[in-house]
Amino acid sequence: MVPKTTRRRNDTPVSGRLYVAFELSEAEWKLGFTIGLGQAPRLKSLKARNLAGLKREIEQAKERFGLPKETAVLSCYEAGRDGFWLHRYLESVGVNNLVVDSASIEVNRRFRRAKTDRLDVGKLLNMLVRYHQGERKVWSVVHVPTLGEEDQRQLHRELMALKREQTRHINRMKGLLASQGIVMDVKAEFVQELERGTLWDGSSIPPGMHTLLLREQERLVLVREQIHQVEVTRREALRSSQDPAIEQVRRLLQLKGIGMNSAWVYVMEFFAWRAFRNRRELGCLAGLTPTPYASGESAREMGISKAGNRPVRAMAIEIAWSWLRNQPKSQLSRWYHKRFAKGGSRVRRIGIVALARKLLIALWRYVEEGVIPEGAQLKPAGFRY
Repeated sequence: MVPKTTRRRNDTPVSGRLYVAFELSEAEWKLGFTIGLGQAPRLKSLKARNLAGLKREIEQAKERFGLPKETAVLSCYEAGRDGFWLHRYLESVGVNNLVVDSASIEVNRRFRRAKTDRLDVGKLLNMLVRYHQGERKVWSVVHVPTLGEEDQRQLHRELMALKREQTRHINRMKGLLASQGIVMDVKAEFVQELERGTLWDGSSIPPGMHTLLLREQERLVLVREQIHQVEVTRREALRSSQDPAIEQVRRLLQLKGIGMNSAWVYVMEFFAWRAFRNRRELGCLAGLTPTPYASGESAREMGISKAGNRPVRAMAIEIAWSWLRNQPKSQLSRWYHKRFAKGGSRVRRIGIVALARKLLIALWRYVEEGVIPEGAQLKPAGFRY
C-alpha cells in the first residue's frame, strides 16, 4: 500500500505575472525574477544602465517560467541615487514599476544580520509579490513626478546649495583670520581691509595666508553672483510666467508672514504636483507627525518622525516662528499662545512644531481651495514681489 503524501507545494499557483526587483549600484544591477511566493528567485547580474540587456533578461525570464510574451511585468526598485529615469523608461516599455521608499522596507530587528545584494533583491521581490497580492502597507510607494515637475524643483534647490556654500566660504575665511588673532567682517570692503590688516605684533599677514584668503574671497564673489542670478531668474518667473505652480506661489505670497523662499519651496516641493488626499498624508510627508511608544504600562512620546522632505520640514519651522510675529491675531497664533507661550523654552519649541504642522495644513487648504486661515491678514493690494 502506497502511503498518502502530506507534502505541499512550495510555490504559489502561476499568477500570469512576472515580478522583477532591482538592486541598483553604480557599476552593476542585480535583477530578481519570480512568478509567485515560495520559490527561489531567478537572479541575474547586469551592467548598470544596460537597457538593451535589461529587455533581453525580461524576455528570457518569461521563457524560463513558461509565460507568454504578452505577460504583464511588475517591477520595483528603491528610491535613491538613480532617481526616476529608470522608472520612466520601464513605464515607456509597458512595465508597471514602483519606486519604493527605502526607509519603509521592513528588516530583521537583530543587531547583526547578513546583508548582500542577493539578499536585498530577494527581499524586494518577496515584498513586491505581497504588495500586489493586497498587502498595501508592506512598504511606502514614492509618488514619481513628471520630468517637468522634477525640473521645477532645481531652481530653489540650487539656491539653497549656493547659500550653504556661501556660508562655508565665510566661515572658512573667518576661521583662517582667527588662527592669526584677527577679527574681520567678510563684506564688500574685505580685500581693502585685508591689505591693512596686521598680526598681534604689528607685522603684515604672511604671504601664504594672504593669497589663500584672496582666493577664498574670489570663490565667495562667484557664489554670490550665482545667487543673484538665480534670484533674478526666480523673480522674472514670478512676474511673467503663467504656469499653475507659479500661480500658487503668488497666492501664498499674498499672506503676511510668507516670503519668497518659503512660498517657492512649499509649492515646488509639495503643493504643485503632489495629490494629497488628507492632512495625515501631508503631515507624514513633512515628517511632522508624532511617534508614540506604548507597550503595556509604558507610554511616552519619542518626538516627531522626521521622515519625508527635509527642506519642507525645516521651512515649516521657520514659517511658524514668522507666523507668530506677522499674524498675531490669527486663530493659530492665539492657539499657540494659549497652550505653549507661558511654558519654558523646551515647551515653546515643542509647541512650534505643532504649530508648523497645523499651519502647513492650513496653507495647503488655502492653496487648493482658497480658504484663508482664520484671522489671517493679507498683504496690501499694491504689494510687489
